[in-house]
Amino acid sequence: MSSQNPSPSTNADVPGPDALSIEEARGRILAEVKPIAMAQKVALRDALGRSLAESVMSPLNVPSHTNSAMDGFALSGLDLPEDGSAELELIGEALAGHGYHGEVSAGQSVRIMTGAAMPSGTDTVVMQEQAQELEGRVRIGSGHRRGQNVRRAGEDIGVGDRVLDSGRILTPADLGLMASLGLAEIAVFRRPRIAIFSTGDELRSVGEPLGEGELYDSNRYTLFGMLTRLGADILDLGVVPDVPELLEESLRRGAADADAVITTGGVSVGEADYVKDLLARIGTMSFWRIAIKPGRPLSFGHIGDSLFFGLPGNPVAVMVTFYQLVLPALVKLMAGREDPPLLIEVEATCRLRKRPGRTEFPRGMLARGEDGVLRVDVIGRQGSGVLSSMSLANCFIVLPQEQGDLQPGERVLVQPFAGLM
Repeated sequence: MSSQNPSPSTNADVPGPDALSIEEARGRILAEVKPIAMAQKVALRDALGRSLAESVMSPLNVPSHTNSAMDGFALSGLDLPEDGSAELELIGEALAGHGYHGEVSAGQSVRIMTGAAMPSGTDTVVMQEQAQELEGRVRIGSGHRRGQNVRRAGEDIGVGDRVLDSGRILTPADLGLMASLGLAEIAVFRRPRIAIFSTGDELRSVGEPLGEGELYDSNRYTLFGMLTRLGADILDLGVVPDVPELLEESLRRGAADADAVITTGGVSVGEADYVKDLLARIGTMSFWRIAIKPGRPLSFGHIGDSLFFGLPGNPVAVMVTFYQLVLPALVKLMAGREDPPLLIEVEATCRLRKRPGRTEFPRGMLARGEDGVLRVDVIGRQGSGVLSSMSLANCFIVLPQEQGDLQPGERVLVQPFAGLM
């Protein structure tokens, strides 16, 4: 059992009565998101990860012809013996792409390969392992049924069937599916364009020398990675110092050029008042305390037509608030749909200390034991500034707002990172 545990709660950690639950915050954000409406045609190979702008209707049958699902012998089901065996004349061969074009009469059979079109006069395939090939003939035993081992034309997809719904974010399987329909181009929504920057006089970009009290900005790199996986176009505005004029310039530039602006830092209690004053002056803004850990402070609103998300400065808090609150909004922006988070219930192998009143997201390792059962344990130091815990982990352990202490062996919800974009 792991000895690692989330940091114990302090009075400063306890959310106030005005703190929103994560469900309330997510609902308020989603209610403000208007999906991208601009569509464009792209080549099928360029459509991966894009959102469909219109439903895909099949122009043809899949399979396009009735064909064999097995290597074996094609025949009429009327020739199958009810008991004993029957010998049929073997009159030819049907290969995938090279069918048998003659008529198969009663008492006759054709050797057939998987995918080959069923010859006229046949409706059944007997697997080659269940038949005995003789000189010019084939012996078939009993126990077969008419129509077996045959794939009917349109069995998978029929002409006019709705294959994929508008708003679907396309997967590799979807590309193959549309290729099977002969579609070379597809209509998708424009990629969302997201502007990002970090705030703070103490931050330096990677490659710059560090002075006393300074540190490298990691938040833009995690945001860049998460947004790249989402398929967004990214406008990186770098590190912006705590100078009102520079902050305003960056906010206005991001809002003018992007669908959403995401900043990190500058939204915690005690931050310079001009940050809030500036956002309130140039946009419509709400500053919230959210009953979650990590990631309690958040600002959300609009600057012109652009969404604005002001995330905390601590690296883990940035990733938690992005995945729990920003990502659902961006999915709705790009796909016009709301996806609930993927959560699975497993056994915890560790003791977790927690006070009711907020939702917490310890980082965990989800693994299958020797008995084949999935279990989760916390991993790494759990402070909101300890980014290594996110690198080591493969899931969030989701402790609901009403949850108290959790004991080893109890069931707990986890959110696998693999289910996040």
